[in-house]
Amino acid sequence: MKIGQKMEDALNSQINAEIYSAYLYLGMSARCTELNLKGIAHWFYVQAQEEMTHAMKFYRFVLERSGRAKLPAIEGVRCDWKNPLEMFEAAYAHEQKVTGLINTLMDTANAERDHACASMLNWFIDEQVEEEANASEISDKLRLIGESKEALFMIDKELSLRIFVDRTQPTGAAQP
Repeated sequence: MKIGQKMEDALNSQINAEIYSAYLYLGMSARCTELNLKGIAHWFYVQAQEEMTHAMKFYRFVLERSGRAKLPAIEGVRCDWKNPLEMFEAAYAHEQKVTGLINTLMDTANAERDHACASMLNWFIDEQVEEEANASEISDKLRLIGESKEALFMIDKELSLRIFVDRTQPTGAAQP
């Protein structure tokens, strides 16, 4: 069944928001690299990859429903972060905003009686719980350590261990 125009427009807007998220996290990664915090830079780089997979999940869904994917320009992002705490606090606030966008998409899907879209959006609703929790937990740790450079280096090492896994694909699916 072809996707309705209202839902198509809303999903195209979300594609843009997800790519903006990737761009935001890539900017944070670059800033951490400048600060020689390569583990935290790696964490943000993986986060940027994850956001691109989210954008592609929406993109594929629009096309699978015989919709038209529209790709407007991505807004520029801030690149002058002072420290990792400022970045993770901004990441947490950003993920809360994305949660609101996903919830609005679900409201639209329900109002449009688009059950296929609502089903797909359930994955994102669950994903946002984890996204917010991760950013909040790291922010809390960074607040806890205060100005301790030793503790910051321990967190930097911990965050360097993050591995990118495309969870938008079914288990065992071939990666493109």
